[in-house]
Amino acid sequence: MGAPFDIGYVFSFLPKLLETLGVTLLIVAGSLLTGLVAGFLVALPRMYKIPVLRTLSGIYLSFFRGTPILIQLFLFYYGLPEILKLVGLDLTRAPVMFFVILTYGLHTGAYAAEMIRASVEAVDRGQVEAAYAAGMTPYQAFSRIVLPQALAIAVPVFSNLVIALLKDTSLAFTLGVMEMTGKAQTLGALTQHFIETYIALAFIYLIISFTLERLLAAAERRLTRHEIRERSGSAGRFKLKRRGSYRSVWNSLAEADAGKGGGI
Repeated sequence: MGAPFDIGYVFSFLPKLLETLGVTLLIVAGSLLTGLVAGFLVALPRMYKIPVLRTLSGIYLSFFRGTPILIQLFLFYYGLPEILKLVGLDLTRAPVMFFVILTYGLHTGAYAAEMIRASVEAVDRGQVEAAYAAGMTPYQAFSRIVLPQALAIAVPVFSNLVIALLKDTSLAFTLGVMEMTGKAQTLGALTQHFIETYIALAFIYLIISFTLERLLAAAERRLTRHEIRERSGSAGRFKLKRRGSYRSVWNSLAEADAGKGGGI
């Protein structure tokens, strides 16, 4: 049993937990960068259906999406140095942060690969063919036609990916990394005010997640602003056209019924 609940400890723990916020954000930023690079490299064989690489990409996705991140952390931290010793590489002195960012990055890359593949394939192929017909090179067609639309499609999924990664970093303390959750564990053990510690920790995670969500939502609105204007501008015309079409069909049916009645 811990010490009796005292709301004052919640406020006193907040600045102490914020001291390790930089470590948490470093893990998130490094993992995102690593994950996006890995995801792009894994998505290419799946989009272009390269036989051998496509199979390897499938194995990569199955492993990192089918096993818990905690097990992956232990496998990379304890197992990777032993495997690399067989080829003459010694990573026993590598910092723990290296293994943490590498593991989270590869884990994120599995989801980023599917996000990239689905976003690119969601763009209408007819637009790319029209760009080729207009004289664009493949690079111009991708950068000017496919990429802007794929980014707009990917932002909501990317937002969920970032927030999920932020919360998953709470497991990094299992390898001795003193990020916010590790700091909370230490404060709780020292003061025996565990509930207050985790309330303060949850509040910080909530604020960061909300801020990231708002920023990414603003980015999504900016990327889709032209599409929103086109939809709002054509909404009225679509309704009028639909109403006129409905009346014309109704009148033609009425005239047809009247003609049948007259013939009889």
